[in-house]
Amino acid sequence: MANLAFLGLGVMGFPMAGHLQKAGHSVTVYNRSAAKAAAWAAKHGGKSAATPAEAAKGADIVLACVGNDDDLRSVVYGDKGAFAGMAKGAIFVDHTTASAQVARELDKAASEKGFGFLDAPVSGGQAGAENGQLGIMVGGAEAVFAKAEPVLKIYAKALTLMGPAGAGQLTKMVNQICIAGLVQGLSEGMNFAVQAGLDTDKVLSVITKGAAGSWQMENRAKTMVQGKFDFGFAVDWMRKDLAICLEEAKTNKARLPMTAVIDQFYAAVQARGGGRWDTSSLINLLAKP
Repeated sequence: MANLAFLGLGVMGFPMAGHLQKAGHSVTVYNRSAAKAAAWAAKHGGKSAATPAEAAKGADIVLACVGNDDDLRSVVYGDKGAFAGMAKGAIFVDHTTASAQVARELDKAASEKGFGFLDAPVSGGQAGAENGQLGIMVGGAEAVFAKAEPVLKIYAKALTLMGPAGAGQLTKMVNQICIAGLVQGLSEGMNFAVQAGLDTDKVLSVITKGAAGSWQMENRAKTMVQGKFDFGFAVDWMRKDLAICLEEAKTNKARLPMTAVIDQFYAAVQARGGGRWDTSSLINLLAKP
């Protein structure tokens, strides 16, 4: 059993840290809102700390799941940051969906201080975090991954080392690009079915069994037709992720024409007050133009 620290207790981090404590590890958590950290400790029996540095002190592995590049830097650097509390030989695992650039930056900074670093963004949403069924795509050194792997497996459905630092974040970008296209196609298809007067339940009973079938179709098609958009990953978060994808594409010269258009569709959903709706809300633009 290891001494672990977990930084960031949002809809993903809260249950992920809980799985680690339940598995028998000793977990100390930090959250920007101290009340959330105290609530986690009360529920799971672990400890809470006032700063990332305090949480990281004595930890074999420090894990983080925060909002973006700037949030990540804020919990890592400075006198109160995690790197200030970590001992040489410890490992920092970042589950944030962030840029490949910040992953490489932190890997370099960690190496200079004698730490291991892994960028390990996750896929599977809130349900995946709660059920311990996340897909984790990892960037970093093989030896560091090998040490962290038993801990990460606790809440992983799939866990793969993709390459050096930054490769995990690049893989997550692929994931988000694919999801954006899938959701837009599903939105157009289901709206077409409604406009054509078809029974959407019957339509889905047939097409989910064929080449059009997908996780998005099985889990979001019925609710999106009903105009229900309170299932997990929010539009605001998706736009943050797509911005990372589009910025990275400027560097690697990948053409993302559909992604750029769908990003603007999500901007239109935000303009309708749907920033906290889940990503399946793209159909709202078609159903109510």
